[in-house]
Amino acid sequence: MTKKMFSGWRESLAAFWHPRVITMLFFGFSAGVPILLIFSSLSLWLREAGVERSAVTFFSWAALGYSFKYVWAPLVDQMPLPLLTRWLGRRRGWILVSQAGIVTAILWMAFTDPASGHHQLTVMAMAAVLLGFSSANQDIVIDAYRIESAGEALQAMMASAYIAGYRIGMLVAGAGALFLADALGSAKGAYLYDAWRTTYMAMAGVMGIGIITTLMVKEPAPEQVVYREYGTMAYVRAFVLFLLAAAGFVLWFSQTAGLAAAMKIPLGQLVANDHLAGFVVEGMRLAGGIGVAVLIARGMTAAGFVDKVMVRTSYVTPISEFYNRYGRSLAWLLLSLIGLYRVSDIVLGVISNVFYQDLGFSKSQIAGVVKTFGLLMTIAGGFLGGMLSVRFGVIRILFTGALLASLTNLLFVAMANVGPSMPMLYLVISADNLAAGLASAAFVAFLSSLTNIRFTGVQYALFSSLMTLFPKTFSGYSGTMVDTLGYPGFFTMTAVMGLPVLVLVLTLLFLSLVTEQVMEEPLAT
Repeated sequence: MTKKMFSGWRESLAAFWHPRVITMLFFGFSAGVPILLIFSSLSLWLREAGVERSAVTFFSWAALGYSFKYVWAPLVDQMPLPLLTRWLGRRRGWILVSQAGIVTAILWMAFTDPASGHHQLTVMAMAAVLLGFSSANQDIVIDAYRIESAGEALQAMMASAYIAGYRIGMLVAGAGALFLADALGSAKGAYLYDAWRTTYMAMAGVMGIGIITTLMVKEPAPEQVVYREYGTMAYVRAFVLFLLAAAGFVLWFSQTAGLAAAMKIPLGQLVANDHLAGFVVEGMRLAGGIGVAVLIARGMTAAGFVDKVMVRTSYVTPISEFYNRYGRSLAWLLLSLIGLYRVSDIVLGVISNVFYQDLGFSKSQIAGVVKTFGLLMTIAGGFLGGMLSVRFGVIRILFTGALLASLTNLLFVAMANVGPSMPMLYLVISADNLAAGLASAAFVAFLSSLTNIRFTGVQYALFSSLMTLFPKTFSGYSGTMVDTLGYPGFFTMTAVMGLPVLVLVLTLLFLSLVTEQVMEEPLAT
């Protein structure tokens, strides 16, 4: 038994040197760089530039592309690119296009000074949206590449390598960017645009690692990939439909800006809370924009502008398969859990760097402890979560991760009262990142278990989109909530947000114990 166990460990370690596994390390790095250039690093840049805290956190909405990537995932999954598909293949061609969009967006941000006025802040927001969209697009294609490029035996190792690369990319874009901007002379109260411009130009440069990887690796073997061809015009019309629906969404937002501003005043007086009124109005505005996009898509589909069979097989079939597999009630329970599981840590994470800086920590201290040390604790938590999931089952560790995520948020309340204490910072970061790593490992295993291999790209894009939709939408108001509640009240509220998640996981755990359906492979480790 012991000899067999050690043999298994040797085989696992040897698998890390497989070319496909190493490829995913570099692709993970390419995917990890953009996200913090929208969130924490950009938040500190804007804060140093004198942008109000409430406006800073609104920029987190630029990453909503991650939450809506399911909308265009089937198009990316099937649509060939002129010249690039023939040269690089379907997957590598789309990865290269996505990486080019990421580099363009980062350089656009680098040459925009948010302190130069409202117009420049708007331009920065547009560049951030492009970065979020391109990065989400890259994630879609890399996920598909990973699944198609190797058999089941290597998938766990490829996922581990991807996550490790992703965390390293986040370290470079987080701690690396903060160290560089600090070394170049920009600080709170002493803003220097040139320092941040050089920093973001450097971040665009490190994306070359991902681009070189795309050009060097092989496309997945054709026999491993099954596509249904619909013809060039069908793809063109589908792409035009997507552009028109997106244009309708943007037009709705631009045309309702004045109306939304006018509605906030009387509603704020009615509920005696201007911030709550703003949240309600903007939520209605977001729902209206989605409704306009859906109406455009359905109308053009009904009119025969796009191939109805393509629409049905791309969008309807993967969803109906999920509902048929689990039944409507259990499917809604699973989707609710997916949508809420990360709300506590995402809402807190958007404002965390601003909190550390407001508390009195320097960018170098934030980079050294929060980004570097925190990364190590997250990786440790990930390994711990993986081992515990194997030993006790994914659902039990889902509950443990959700509970720890809520409890560790309360440590931020204590830190807000203690002040800028380095031992306290190490304690909070250790507990918070260890819990986050543990929860993330269990959650990724959980999402993967829900996916049908026939619809991996679309279903996984749907799950990962839903995973961040509500948290990122809500996190856009985290700065406003801090202004209203103060830091201790805000952190307490984020801890309370985890309670519904615990109820959902307990319900699922109960079903897994009494219902044979839930104990089968889709929810097994």
